[in-house]
Amino acid sequence: MSDFAARRTMMVDTQVRPNDVTKFPVIEAMLAVPMEDFVPPSRRAVAYSGENLDLGGGRVLLEPRTLGKMIDMLDLQPDDLVLDLGCGYGYSSAVLARLVQAVVALESDADMAAEAERRLGEGGVFNVAVLNGPLVQGAPEQGPYDAILIGGGVEDVPQAILDQLKDGGRIAALFLEGVLGIVRIGHRINGRVNWRYGFNAQAPLLAGFARERGFAL
Repeated sequence: MSDFAARRTMMVDTQVRPNDVTKFPVIEAMLAVPMEDFVPPSRRAVAYSGENLDLGGGRVLLEPRTLGKMIDMLDLQPDDLVLDLGCGYGYSSAVLARLVQAVVALESDADMAAEAERRLGEGGVFNVAVLNGPLVQGAPEQGPYDAILIGGGVEDVPQAILDQLKDGGRIAALFLEGVLGIVRIGHRINGRVNWRYGFNAQAPLLAGFARERGFAL
């Protein structure tokens, strides 16, 4: 077993499983996908540190505990179409790709998007379509989606993104509220998204997902 494979097993055993990630397909996917292949070369050595991993440009790869639990709570099915908002270098998309029929991976940074496409291809992941564009707009032309994963902190989720969920669809987002970060899972029922509490976590605010603030006199 390679050093990275041993670290990956330890990550799942010490960070993912103990945090109520119970669905075996999610655990299997995180055991199978080499995270070190989806981070900047300078970060390979610390890929399994168990913290949010700095990707540059104010972006992070969510810590394994947070990402695994968000995916677990989305209750993904093998025939689902998933939108991965803010895919970075493609790690989350590679994990999702092992669980569902197809993934649309949206990345606002053109260089990251190109790298994600290259790395997913080199990893033999062919059921992911990588798009480059503003995260706040989503990817409506490829939708509607069974599930949406937002890979960073938000204060608000634009209605334009919620409208890309199928009825019965699910969305996972990490809401930043003061010093707290709270992951919530939204279910779209009869055209309306109802949010419920998931767990506490932290991540930097994604560009474009700040709450609009009124003018104060």
